[in-house]
Amino acid sequence: MTDGLPLSRSYNLARLGQAGDTVVITADDAQRAGVAKWAGIVGLDDFEAKVEIKKLGTSRFGLSFHLTAGVTQSCVVTLEPVKSRLDHKFDRELHFTGPSRHKPVNDDSGPELILDTDEDAPEEIESLHYDLAGPLLEEFVLSLEPYPRCPGVEFAPQTDTPERPESPFAVLKGLK
Repeated sequence: MTDGLPLSRSYNLARLGQAGDTVVITADDAQRAGVAKWAGIVGLDDFEAKVEIKKLGTSRFGLSFHLTAGVTQSCVVTLEPVKSRLDHKFDRELHFTGPSRHKPVNDDSGPELILDTDEDAPEEIESLHYDLAGPLLEEFVLSLEPYPRCPGVEFAPQTDTPERPESPFAVLKGLK
């Protein structure tokens, strides 16, 4: 486990060839229990991801994830277990900004402030050892049903609340 995450799968991007690579991540029973606890759900029947990794340039990498999982959550109305199937695909692009093998050119113009406002910009990484499970767990949690319900169950507010008592000023209304 890395950084408090219940699942970790380190990959050395420096060893990636031009042909790319495919990594399959399958969580065992203990890892699934850890992911379920971490995500705040009842359980996971299975948790598997296929990651296609491609070299996009000398310092850029493309990752395509396909996550499948059998999820059990609690119904927000009855608290009964609700089973569902998660099938989620997403992509990430990485840009290696760590130290290069080439000596940097000295520039004494002072510090430069760069504001990154592009949401589609690649994720900047400083190490070529990348944990593939980080984005996988992030997308898993974001893909969970926020309000799971058992089939046919709907939330209905209680209607048997007592009527409001008549205002003492209601009598004055009739005196007009």
